Amino acid sequence: MTFLMMAIVSSASMTLAMKALRGQRGNRFALILGNYLMCIALSFAFLPDKALLWQGSPLTPGLGLAGGAVFVAGLISMQSSIRVNGATLSAAFAKLGLLVPLGVGILCFGERPGFLQLCGIALVFPAILLINRGDGGEDKAENPALLALTLVCCGSGDAMAKIFEQLGTSREDALFFFWLFLTAALISAALAVRERQRTGKRMLPAEFGAGILLGIPNYFSSFLLLKALATVPSFAAYPLYSTGTLLLVTAVSALFFGEKPGKRQRLGLLLILAALALLAPGA
Repeated sequence: MTFLMMAIVSSASMTLAMKALRGQRGNRFALILGNYLMCIALSFAFLPDKALLWQGSPLTPGLGLAGGAVFVAGLISMQSSIRVNGATLSAAFAKLGLLVPLGVGILCFGERPGFLQLCGIALVFPAILLINRGDGGEDKAENPALLALTLVCCGSGDAMAKIFEQLGTSREDALFFFWLFLTAALISAALAVRERQRTGKRMLPAEFGAGILLGIPNYFSSFLLLKALATVPSFAAYPLYSTGTLLLVTAVSALFFGEKPGKRQRLGLLLILAALALLAPGA
């Protein structure tokens, strides 16, 4: 559980940093590219043996390449969905993507949640919807297919950690992330060039530098979640990770950003607390 709690803190730190950095003026991929480059550097630094880059299992770069591709696909699908369906619904469906790694763990790797844990999982989904919808204006699903694509792509990116944990070797954890973030960085760089050609916006040094700082909690949230999956089943780890992050971000936002939760969000937080109690190991 220690790794999972540390992953939640890292994930919440990344979310809060993005909240503080919103309102970009330059090329929107500057922040993303800087973030991925820092993740590559950290992955390389944590390689226990640099010779693994050419001596490791061929499965590791294969899963890393697939993971990097679906990571960026999740980002693009969410950005597209925000333009059509609004930020609220899009963010909610991105978080509901945890259905994918839950399904992978149960259907592919034989994990079996108990009755109380199933009840906890069931509470997670209305809690996410309530917290993301809040009490303000309602976004409408103008394109449900795009919302579904966002769910699948974001969820598939999260599921890659479970797939590697089952099929890979823990000695190559950092190598997996090296290839994953390298793939994501190369795709993001190509998208940044295309964005510059299309809009004329260049990557601002301040936003690129902010992305580099953002890459630190991003890397550790992914790395620590992978470590947690070695001891916590995915049907508990992913909902605890998602709801724990939401709970921590909401608490910090209320204390330091003056963002008080509305009635729906308070109900969602109560559901999260109930879900956390049911999903905790030993429940």
